[in-house]
Amino acid sequence: MSDTLLVGDAMTRDLLTVGPGHTLREVAKVLAAKKVGSAIVHDPDGHGIGIITERDILRSVAADENPDVETAALHQTTEVVFAAPNWTLTEAADAMKRGGFRHLIVLDGGEAIGIISVRDIIKAWAPQH
Repeated sequence: MSDTLLVGDAMTRDLLTVGPGHTLREVAKVLAAKKVGSAIVHDPDGHGIGIITERDILRSVAADENPDVETAALHQTTEVVFAAPNWTLTEAADAMKRGGFRHLIVLDGGEAIGIISVRDIIKAWAPQH
């Protein structure tokens, strides 16, 4: 494991963004189509930047909530822990472990520039040969 690997090198730059009014079904369809586990919820009039994950959708469905009625705004995480592109992958992994989550939004100058997931870290640490 090398501490020279940085979040900015391993993160996903193609950001998937949804609005707070998108239904959970709409979010699930986009996540499935893009083959990712999270999306940024951009709400300039509300909480600002949040994140919704497949786990948030799963919890809602398991609680017998209607995915055609429930919205991203109601199920997003708004108290987000952000990473910086110059963090090491070890720092990002430690933040995920402490917080009990699998995704970090990467900010640079207050702007979302990427997302790093546990999968991204594993790919960087154990590249295929």
